[in-house]
Amino acid sequence: MILRRLLLSLAPLLVAVGTATAQGFPTKPLTLIVPFPAGGPSDALARALAQGMAADLKQTVVVENIGGASGTIGLTKLVNAAPDGYTIGFGTIGTHVANAALFKKLPYDPLTGFEPIGLAGTAPLLLVAKAGLPVSNLKEFIAYAEKNKADMTYGSAGVGSISHYGCVVLLSALKLNITHVPYRGVAPAMNDLMGGHIDFMCDQTTTALPQIAGGKIKALAVLSDQPLPQLPGVATAASQGYDVNLRSWNALFAPKGTPQPVMARLNQALRAAVADPALVKQMNAVGVDLPSPDALQPATVTALIARGLEKDVPALKARGEYLD
Repeated sequence: MILRRLLLSLAPLLVAVGTATAQGFPTKPLTLIVPFPAGGPSDALARALAQGMAADLKQTVVVENIGGASGTIGLTKLVNAAPDGYTIGFGTIGTHVANAALFKKLPYDPLTGFEPIGLAGTAPLLLVAKAGLPVSNLKEFIAYAEKNKADMTYGSAGVGSISHYGCVVLLSALKLNITHVPYRGVAPAMNDLMGGHIDFMCDQTTTALPQIAGGKIKALAVLSDQPLPQLPGVATAASQGYDVNLRSWNALFAPKGTPQPVMARLNQALRAAVADPALVKQMNAVGVDLPSPDALQPATVTALIARGLEKDVPALKARGEYLD
């Protein structure tokens, strides 16, 4: 009884402390951990968001690239950071879904180990092929692959990357088994695709669209549910009769236990960043969709992770490829 009275007497003080925390936050620069090397598509989006959030927060947001182990090194630092809002992190469908299948013991819980700040952006995946592959759409690709799968290869930015994830899910849906060639990043994989050394990739629009426009590779299908205005002649896989709907996604996270008033302030800054018309135009040009106000709820991120863990992780595990 005494303990209960004490807790009740402290409740108004705790509410006041939480409010003061929100009103005073932030009072110093923030760090945004990007768990990939600098220069990639995720890093470019993260830096643009950091700049926009800094303007709203009126504090510097320093981007810290901590690459390695498919993003787990950077996110392990985030999960162990002080839950005060001054260290936040960038996560993707790769770090929070694919890694659950690729690591026998993941050093963080992708669903419950973080506080989602909000969705940062989504991008369609494309099935792209070397210019010399004698196919022009998904049905022709499947027919060709069924006859030549023993000799075909597909490339990716590495085991656990979005490009690897996309092709595993696609090939699982198509019941095709084709040799995977992992690279150290999307740039060398794309270079080999353009050079004809691998047959195809499942790549994000951010890196594929410029090469398609230049005629160096060709697009066979949009692997998401909506056609792309940048590729008016390329049909979706769904419209060609295949149940495939793949979009990469990126989100911002804070350590578990970060106070909700601070989380609300971070979400507000993220909303301000993605509403910038200049950033919207920049991202749309490379096929990246910034989230609508409704999609900026933290629950949206939680639902994306849960769906991926339930629907796509079994296909990845079936490949038997592990990183530890």
